Amino acid sequence: MTKRTLILLLIGLMLLLAGCRGDSGTSGQASVSLQNKGSDTMVNLALAWAERYQAEHPEASISVTGGGSGTGLSALLNGTVDIANASRAIKDEELEQAQAAGFTPGEYVVARDAIAVIVNPENPVKELTLAQISAIYRCEITNWSQVGGEDRPIVRLSRETNSGTHVYFLEEVIRLGDKTNTDIFCAETLLMPSSEGIIAEVADNPNAIGYDGLGYVTEDVKMLALSENPAGPFILPSVENVNAGTYPIARDLYMYTRTDTPDGLVKAYLEWVFSAEAQKIVSDLGFVPVEAAP
Repeated sequence: MTKRTLILLLIGLMLLLAGCRGDSGTSGQASVSLQNKGSDTMVNLALAWAERYQAEHPEASISVTGGGSGTGLSALLNGTVDIANASRAIKDEELEQAQAAGFTPGEYVVARDAIAVIVNPENPVKELTLAQISAIYRCEITNWSQVGGEDRPIVRLSRETNSGTHVYFLEEVIRLGDKTNTDIFCAETLLMPSSEGIIAEVADNPNAIGYDGLGYVTEDVKMLALSENPAGPFILPSVENVNAGTYPIARDLYMYTRTDTPDGLVKAYLEWVFSAEAQKIVSDLGFVPVEAAP
């Protein structure tokens, strides 16, 4: 046998072995991948889900990134992700774009969340009505003394416009759920790129007010009790109060797919997300689990 023939045989053997291993590098088990992108509110939850699922299914590769609900839904419309995470429902115009592209997205409520309104622990204000918060973010109330606090200017913090949390807060708090209302955040509102950024700024600034998903709130900030009625009752955000329906600003968290009849890894992963194991992770991270399967 010539040296050249031996080299060719060795190369052929290596290629054969690589084919037997499959993409995952494990014998007889090819890897499958899933791209998951969207809501920054959900990104820690989505990462925890992906890590647990991959530990139990080593053949699966799940990539999770944030960027905001709008970013995730845009990627779904463009066909660059398999699942979009969103902390708001898909908009009519986004649904129209999907249908124009030839598909109807599947919608799955995978958890629930409360929006906590937060201030610095030094701030003596403990409760606000939704109307007062709306007036603060429209710059009609500009000093904490106007709502029972000290004589200090109010510094308003918000998520950026591509955030589902931003959209939800705009529609349900600033506009008070009135679909004919066109009010917006006043120009003095500081837009923050992340949930963690709002927490950090409120913790450092005694004049600040912000809002965040309950799962992101730390002991470095103070949550306000809220009411739709000036006479109360004023309710703090909690899993129990969301389940009881008493906290006024709670929302569904969504996963969207490019079809309402997914298959393969997307189908298997979504079914697992609704399992008791996955929903316990929801509770562990401070969100509210759901009971109904898709």
